[in-house]
Amino acid sequence: QVQLVESGGGLVQAGGSLRLSCAASGRIFSRDVMGWFRQAQGKEREFVAAIRWGGGTPYYADSVKGRFAISRDNAKNAVYLQMNSLKPEDTAVYYCAVKQGLSTTNTPVDFGSWGQGTQVSVSS
Repeated sequence: QVQLVESGGGLVQAGGSLRLSCAASGRIFSRDVMGWFRQAQGKEREFVAAIRWGGGTPYYADSVKGRFAISRDNAKNAVYLQMNSLKPEDTAVYYCAVKQGLSTTNTPVDFGSWGQGTQVSVSS
């Protein structure tokens, strides 16, 4: 199973930006999907963004579309989440994950490997 480590979280004011990184150890295949999820206090873990390792169109939750951008560096076995125009409602623990199965949805149960999470706090 792939090991994932997130970094880049922190405290930022509304309207600011953060760039999250996820370093993966192990082999990731072109058909695999790298994803970002977040979980706010007292809420369910929710999908944020995903991209296939081999390339293609990224997918975003409506709540972050136009503000967040997912990317990957295959040579570094890394995936990134650029977060712009941050809002207080973006406050959550952010997790990267990898989907190596055949599911066509991007729910938490579809992803088998997870990082430890990194806290993002956005003040008003």
